[in-house]
Amino acid sequence: MSKYFLNYLDELESEAIFILREVWAQFENPVILFSGGKDSILVTHLAKKAFYPAKIPFALLHVDTGHNFPETIQFRDE
Repeated sequence: MSKYFLNYLDELESEAIFILREVWAQFENPVILFSGGKDSILVTHLAKKAFYPAKIPFALLHVDTGHNFPETIQFRDE
């Protein structure tokens, strides 16, 4: 019988998904702070994976850093 091992990135992804699910289970009205940067895009993507096939149960709260592309603000407004 072979053993099952996750590589390091898969392990981090699994832990992040577990944390997102725990937040949803334990808090009343959580949100994802979203600036449009790489970190907030990654957290949003992980939330999408964590709750698939349902929609993300968190609201996205836009944090305007003042360093946004005009397309980011347009996307937010739409």
